[in-house]
Amino acid sequence: MHPLLRGGKLGLYFLAWLPIAYLLSWLLAVEGGLNWPAAAAIAVPLSVAYALICTSAWYACRSLPLGRETLRRILITHFVSAAVAAGIWTAAAAALAAAFPLAGSIRPVLPAVFAMGLVLYLLAVAIFYVVLSVEAAQRAQAREAEAHLLAGKAELRALKAQVNPHFLFNSLHSISALTSIDAAKAREMCVLLGAFLRHTLGLGEKTEIPLAEEVALARSYLAIEQIRFGSRLQVREEMERECEAYPVPPLMLQPLVENAVVHGIARLIEPGLIRIAAHRNSGGGVALVVENSFDGETPPARRPGGFGLVSVRKRLQAHYAGAATLRTAAGDGTYRVEIQLPEGSNL
Repeated sequence: MHPLLRGGKLGLYFLAWLPIAYLLSWLLAVEGGLNWPAAAAIAVPLSVAYALICTSAWYACRSLPLGRETLRRILITHFVSAAVAAGIWTAAAAALAAAFPLAGSIRPVLPAVFAMGLVLYLLAVAIFYVVLSVEAAQRAQAREAEAHLLAGKAELRALKAQVNPHFLFNSLHSISALTSIDAAKAREMCVLLGAFLRHTLGLGEKTEIPLAEEVALARSYLAIEQIRFGSRLQVREEMERECEAYPVPPLMLQPLVENAVVHGIARLIEPGLIRIAAHRNSGGGVALVVENSFDGETPPARRPGGFGLVSVRKRLQAHYAGAATLRTAAGDGTYRVEIQLPEGSNL
């Protein structure tokens, strides 16, 4: 589609020709000896007609894109087109002047009219080439953005595929440890694990779920682990209601609560607490906190390069394009993971 037909630009285009119509009127009046009404009566329809002629330069520019055609061919084609268009405009001016009885003569002005038409057509060519360059740059940016989006989605799918086997390995390890102690509880744990896996498989290819659903998944996993640890594992949730609809990647909290159990609660003799909290942050987004008790006399087994934290960091980077952050801290018998998420449309 012609760029002047998009977004109501045609009207602005004709408005831009008003100064040209005035300049042509001045030329006919001063150099041709016509009175101003007669000069305007010739200049205005000539300007409107030539404005339409210059729009045809768009198609010539599209057929001869810069960088794909030789410069010689481009220059020859457009100069010949400009000369033909200017010649038609000059002939139209002469014919229009001959159709009316005029006090003066426009013959002395015709070379200037031709030169003016030549410059205007070439100016239209230059403007249309600028428009083509801008459109090409926008298309390139759109393709690059689409490529980044597809790459991000592929990375998210790969990271999500890593979470499930890792979680399953930890869960089966927990069941194995429980079978030698309490077979009935091990069976119950298997049933809960099956229900949990069915729920996670139901997520399918979803890239986002509400935070309330994500916390519910973490709660289901912790219910499985509570069978194994009993009163040694205590869970507390603190989530503001306005955060419940915030969209997050599925199973984002899963590696964090697994770490809290494996590296925190499992190493304690006394009862320990896992706290999951969510509240609005100062930027209008959501702050997520996962805290767990751990043995303060020994350093936490978690390493900055461990699977859980690395997985969550990568998923945050891919999903939020660097707008989310993850920080960890350990002290006073508590290990803390804090995630700051950017403002979301569903808050």
